[in-house]
Amino acid sequence: MNVPELLQMSSSYWNTCTLHAGVKLDIFSHLADKQMTTADLAQIITADERGLEMLLHGLTALDLLQKEGNSFKCTAFSASYLSKSSESYMGHIIMHHHYLVEGWSHLDEAVLRGGPVRKSSSHGTGEKERESFLMGMFNLASLIAPRIAAQIDLKGRHRLLDLAGGPGTYAIHFCKENPDLKAVVFDLPTTRPFAEQTVQRFGLSERIAFSAGDILSDDLGTGFDVVWISHLLHSESPANSSAIVDKAVKALNPGGLLLIQEFILHDDKTAPLFPALFSLNMLVGTQSGQAYSQQEIAAIMAGAGLTDIKRLPLDLPNGAGVMVGTSAD
Repeated sequence: MNVPELLQMSSSYWNTCTLHAGVKLDIFSHLADKQMTTADLAQIITADERGLEMLLHGLTALDLLQKEGNSFKCTAFSASYLSKSSESYMGHIIMHHHYLVEGWSHLDEAVLRGGPVRKSSSHGTGEKERESFLMGMFNLASLIAPRIAAQIDLKGRHRLLDLAGGPGTYAIHFCKENPDLKAVVFDLPTTRPFAEQTVQRFGLSERIAFSAGDILSDDLGTGFDVVWISHLLHSESPANSSAIVDKAVKALNPGGLLLIQEFILHDDKTAPLFPALFSLNMLVGTQSGQAYSQQEIAAIMAGAGLTDIKRLPLDLPNGAGVMVGTSAD
């Protein structure tokens, strides 16, 4: 690394905040289908013209808008992913990231106290922030769930439990890939509306049910051939993660599969970059969460009595990986 790279790293949040402002003000939805002047757009969103023009120029410099004369319009990319009229809209996860910024600005305090400096996105936030979190998870999962579901063999499996499944994205794609499969999405009661709406959108309400409860304290049910746990353990302590996996194994039929997706650290925990930084995100926002190494996840699974534990050969973004184990016959 050199000094210019160091300074670029230090100021990279300028890009982030410019993008977040554009999404929060819904700039891209207004400019997706037609070009507009600053004055026209300012009137629609009730913004100061001087401030808005600076933002539009910044978004243009980021290659998210195009300027022609005195008018602005979306690029093909921003129209596809940042306009609410697009089926590929990624604004929910971007707004989730926006809500994390304030907590991250107090990372030093979190390090000193060893605990969170913001409320949990899934438990203690307002409705808008909770929606951004849940539908942001849908945004992210929608990018990789079809690929994962296509590469994991669930033939002969009939019941799947999507534990802390949020809006049910993985349950949806596992069921689409396996016509004989039915699923239950287990999550907090506040998640039910988002899950049921999403499942209905895919026409799978007859095959995917929702079960409300607390993962640590409530019964998960039994008789499942597969339990899928995606990006849950990182929000919990090692003790709670072990308790969750123990409960998941008890919900399995003999010979059932437990699948765990996480951002997985190398065993020395210094790489990959995303899981290492994501662990800090858990420090900022959870009581005891952290990213785990492959060795740590395998030990938790073995402690719950699973056998044939391995990491599936899947090429996933951001250091994500899927571990699988089999319950005793």
